[in-house]
Amino acid sequence: MHWTGVLPVAAVVLLAFIWGRSLPSALVGVVSLFLAAAVLSAVHHAEVIAHRVGEPFGSLVLAVAVTIIEVALIVTLMVDGGEKSAGLARDTVFAAVMITCNGIVGLCLLIGALKRRVAVFNAEGTGAELASVATLAGLSLVLPSFTTTTPGPQFSGPQLVFAALAALALYGLFVTTQTIRHRDYFLPLTTAGEVIDTEEHADPPSLRAALSSLGLLLLALVAVVGLAKAVSPTIESGVASAGLPSSVVGVVIALLVLLPETIAAVRAARRDRMQTSINLGLGSAMASIGLTIPAVALATIWLKGPLVLGLGASHMVLLALTVTVGTLTVVPGRATVLQGSVHLTLFAAYLVLAVSP
Repeated sequence: MHWTGVLPVAAVVLLAFIWGRSLPSALVGVVSLFLAAAVLSAVHHAEVIAHRVGEPFGSLVLAVAVTIIEVALIVTLMVDGGEKSAGLARDTVFAAVMITCNGIVGLCLLIGALKRRVAVFNAEGTGAELASVATLAGLSLVLPSFTTTTPGPQFSGPQLVFAALAALALYGLFVTTQTIRHRDYFLPLTTAGEVIDTEEHADPPSLRAALSSLGLLLLALVAVVGLAKAVSPTIESGVASAGLPSSVVGVVIALLVLLPETIAAVRAARRDRMQTSINLGLGSAMASIGLTIPAVALATIWLKGPLVLGLGASHMVLLALTVTVGTLTVVPGRATVLQGSVHLTLFAAYLVLAVSP
């Protein structure tokens, strides 16, 4: 059997063995190696599924699978964390938005532009993705800072219900648009602007192989999130020892969880499939908001303490810049090295503010 079939199972077994235990330094190194292997295995199986079902279904499978498990991790941490985890959902969702919209998209645009001078993508589909992300982020992360019914940057009960239903409905409508009504808007383009609907270099895997990869993908993603949580105490102690703010821990964990999508997006960009890369980046941002907000809203039924969703002033500025720059990037349907670099600069600014707010 190929190593990508063995590693997810081995990683889950390791996760079961170490779950809830304090890890010595030597074992942390072993866990980190299995974490990296699980990430690579997840990317492999996602690409097998994508080859079987075609785009944009392939990128959607990875984005939704990662996000569902990420949501489960957030809710679990909120249950364990009490009042100190009041802003965990906000911090995690915003980190995902900045990583995907600026980190992943910027890196892929840079790679695509370096490869063939201009990175080409479908402005109609990408514009719809960006508009959905901006709307979801504005309703869920910005609006709570300006409402007056409840003190502090949080929604009242009815407001939270509306935000959750709106996020879920908008995400469902986007998925329908992406996969059924306007599927061609989300397919890769050639340099001449022609849609690439099929891959000619290899035959698609069998249904049995695709289903096997789907199961192994889910195992690998469970291992990625679980092992990331297992090493988080070590990360927390390292961050505290370095005198950094606690928000850095959330950034590190988000980077680990989103690593499979990052690798898959970079590989697609290197194969001149820029639209696939953007689908992974913006689709993951949308899934993170559209699934996390309804989940935490439902979890507030039994969770104690406030749910803080509103962003601070500096983060709202970064979000506004991200939406503005993203719009200017999307409109032409073509991007150069400059656009990729601008997005990466915004991502670097986010990381700097996370370390030194």
